[in-house]
Amino acid sequence: MFAKVSSLGLFGLNAFPVDVEIDISRGSPQFDIVGLPDAVVRESRERIRAALRSCSISFPVAQVMVNLAPADTKKSGSVHDIAIFMAILKAMRMIDQPLDGFAFIGEISLNGDVRRINGVLPMVMLAREEGLSAVFVPEENAREASVIDGIDIYAVKNAEELIKHFRNEERLTPCEHYIPPETAYNEVLDFSDVKGQQSAKKALEIAAAGGHNALLIGSPGSGKSMLAKRMPSILPPLTFGEALETTKIHSISGLLTPEMPIITKRPFRAPHHTISSAGLAGGGTVPHPGEVSLAHNGLLFLDELAEFDRRTLEILRQPLEDRKVTIARSSGTVTYPCTIMLIGAMNPCPCGYYGHPKRKCICPPKKVSGYLSKISGPLLDRFDLHIEVAPVEFGDLSSKAKEESSAVIRERVISARKIQEERFRNTGITCNALITPDKLQEMCPMDDSAVTLMKNVFDKLGLSARAYDRILKVARTIADIDGSEVIRKQHIAAAAQYRSLDRKYWSDGQ
Repeated sequence: MFAKVSSLGLFGLNAFPVDVEIDISRGSPQFDIVGLPDAVVRESRERIRAALRSCSISFPVAQVMVNLAPADTKKSGSVHDIAIFMAILKAMRMIDQPLDGFAFIGEISLNGDVRRINGVLPMVMLAREEGLSAVFVPEENAREASVIDGIDIYAVKNAEELIKHFRNEERLTPCEHYIPPETAYNEVLDFSDVKGQQSAKKALEIAAAGGHNALLIGSPGSGKSMLAKRMPSILPPLTFGEALETTKIHSISGLLTPEMPIITKRPFRAPHHTISSAGLAGGGTVPHPGEVSLAHNGLLFLDELAEFDRRTLEILRQPLEDRKVTIARSSGTVTYPCTIMLIGAMNPCPCGYYGHPKRKCICPPKKVSGYLSKISGPLLDRFDLHIEVAPVEFGDLSSKAKEESSAVIRERVISARKIQEERFRNTGITCNALITPDKLQEMCPMDDSAVTLMKNVFDKLGLSARAYDRILKVARTIADIDGSEVIRKQHIAAAAQYRSLDRKYWSDGQ
C-alpha cells in the first residue's frame, strides 16, 4: 500500500516542498524514516505510534517505510509529524478522500494534540507559490498563517479533528484572512520625557528620517540610553512587505505568539554587552538568526558599546555594508537579511568624564586610549552621525515647559520618508542610507557652494570614500527635512559636523 502527502520543510529562512511517501508492505514489523532526517524527525515514529493509539487506531503490523523527498535535502524538526500521520492513515485506507493540493505541517503529541511549530509563515508563503489550495497548521499557528492571502488555512487542535474532517464527519472551516491592525504608538516611550538635549534630538530625527546609523557619546547620566530607547516612537511605520520580511525571521526564531501573529512595529533589539558573536550575527548547527537579523527593518541598539567584545563588534562591519549575514555550516549556507539602523551609545572613557566641561577625568591617557580603541576606525566609519550628548543643565531639568512629543517628530520623519519613497520608486531603495554608489550623484545633486564646502571638508578632515558617501547621504536627508530637492551649503555643513567626534575623542585620546 502506497500513499503520498505534501509537507513543507525549512532551512534557515528558505522553505522547500517535501513529499512524504509511505509504503506499507508485508515483512517483519518495523517503522523506518529515510530521506536525511535528523534525530527529531526520526523520533516522530514514537509520537505517531502513540497518537494513533490515542485515536483508537492500531499501528500496522507490517514493514512501514517513510521517505521524505527530496532525499538529498536535510529534514529537521517536528514539522513533518502531521504529514507522516496522514500518510499512514491514507496508506491504511482509513481515509478515502484525496489529499492532493493539501499540505500538512505541525508536531503531534503522544495524546494526539497538535502543537505549534516555528517558521510557519515562510512555509505557507511557499505553499501558495507552489499552487497548493490549503495548508493544515496547528491552531496556535493559524493566525500567523492566515496573514497570507490566496490560500486556505485550516487550524487543527488534534488528530481526531483531522480524521473527522477527511471522513466528512465534522468538517473544519478555513480561517479568516488576518488583517493586522494599524500600528499604535501610545505604549512606547516618548521623546517628551527627555528634558533638554535639543541638538541630540535633532540628530536622532535626521537618523530616523534617513535610516542612518548613529553613535551617541557622552558622560554617564546625560541621557544617551533614554534617547535611544525612544527612537522606536519616531520611526516610520512598516510597509506590509517589510512586515512580512520581518515576521518571517521572527517566525523561524519562535518569537511570534497567537496574539501577535505579524510584526507591525519596527523591531527594537537591545542585546547585553556580554552577547557572543553567534548571538549577534547568528549561528548554530542549523544556523539561526542573530540579533542583527532580528532587528531587520528596525533598530539595533548597542548600549555601552565599548564594553562589547571587540571581535564581536567587528562582525558587524560586513553586515552593515551588505545588509545581509551569510552563515556557512557543514549542513549548508544560510543568508539572513539585516537592513538595520545601528544606534550605539558609549562613555568617552572608563570613568565616563573625559571631555566633561565641569568634572575632571581620573583616567590616565593610556586608559582613555585603550578604552576608545575598542571601537575600530572601520567600525566608527560606518556610523553616519556622531552625536555628542552633553550633560543636562539644571535649567532644562527644572523647566516646566513641555518638550516636543514623539508624534510631532514622527510626522516630520514620515514626510521626509515620503519624499524618499517618491524619489526611489522602482529602484529597490527605501531610504537615503541605502543609496547605492552608482546612484549617489544622481540622487544627491549639490549646488556650487555645497560642492565647494564638500571639497574643503574632504581635504581638511582627510575623509575616506565611505565617509564622503555617508556625509552626502546625511546631507540628502537634512535637505529632505527642509523640503529642498538640491543639497545646499548649510546641509553639507550640518552633515559634516556630525562626523567630528572621531577627531575630538579618538585623535586626542590616543
